[in-house]
Amino acid sequence: MAGAYRLSCVQTHPKADFESALEEALRLGREAAESGAQFILFPEYCGGLRTENGRLVPPAAPEESHPVLAGLRRFAAEKAVWLLIGSVAVESRCGKIFNRSCIVDTEGKVTARYDKIHLFDVNLSEKEIYRESSVVLPGAHAVAADTPFGRVGLSICYDLRFPALFRRLAQIGSMAIAVPAAFTKVTGSAHWHVLNRARAIENGCYVFAPGAVGPVPGGGEAYGHSLIVDPWGTVLADGGDSPGMIVAEIDLSNVDVARSKIPSLSHDRPFVTLREL
Repeated sequence: MAGAYRLSCVQTHPKADFESALEEALRLGREAAESGAQFILFPEYCGGLRTENGRLVPPAAPEESHPVLAGLRRFAAEKAVWLLIGSVAVESRCGKIFNRSCIVDTEGKVTARYDKIHLFDVNLSEKEIYRESSVVLPGAHAVAADTPFGRVGLSICYDLRFPALFRRLAQIGSMAIAVPAAFTKVTGSAHWHVLNRARAIENGCYVFAPGAVGPVPGGGEAYGHSLIVDPWGTVLADGGDSPGMIVAEIDLSNVDVARSKIPSLSHDRPFVTLREL
């Protein structure tokens, strides 16, 4: 396991189709690889995202023939880097899709998969209403992937608001947790930074949060501000509000230091909730 390594979060525009999504992901991914990044992370729906009458309708395909997943797997093997493919829309047998994140190794092999558990069903205003569950099947399993860079817990976007998932991932040995996202501009400007920093601080781990940025074809806007946060809650890099990539040096010894100073992961205690009379 590498004690220190170079990591990059790529920040892409939401794209309406596979071809343009893959083109931008590869272009920025190459920049990240040329910067020396050994582990490169992409945002949620980096395989394409659009909306239609307020519904999420990302371009989707079966995993085995998904063109963006295939293209990024080839890229990983070509550049000999590890990837987190933040998420792509994968067809299911029932007509809905999975919002699926994949870890890919230096040979282009998918070593871990995670299907988003918590789906974004919210009413931000009378005009801005989201029902991710109308098109996406929720996952049911927490996933932590073993990599040369330590164990990495997987989450996607709205999962960020459910700290119990992050707690579980940390307690099974995750030294970092990935949060690929297409956070809305409204919720992002209010909560994105504080939630990512809180999840890092609570669990004494790194948080890697690559975010999509800019208008979504068909309506909506993604917040951007990809983040790399250390176990003490310090923001090491912030992607701002334009496409591009950010890079940081990751030192896993910082996880041990943070957890030794505040060993809260071993201090959870059972309790009984008393009903108020």
